[in-house]
Amino acid sequence: MKEFFTNVLRYPRYLISFSLGIFFALFERIKPLFNRPVTATAVIGILISGFFMIFFTLRGMLGYTTL
Repeated sequence: MKEFFTNVLRYPRYLISFSLGIFFALFERIKPLFNRPVTATAVIGILISGFFMIFFTLRGMLGYTTL
């Protein structure tokens, strides 16, 4: 039974390391775009608008709207 819990405790560490690996890989591809102010502003605007799109979509799908 001890081996089972040892194995189960590995999954959260794997999830964290996998998620951080994806984040850092994507950040490395986006990092050169921050060299120019125009593209940096565009990237930041796209990230913020993407966040709000996901936020409002989930809010509407889950029925948290006041309308």
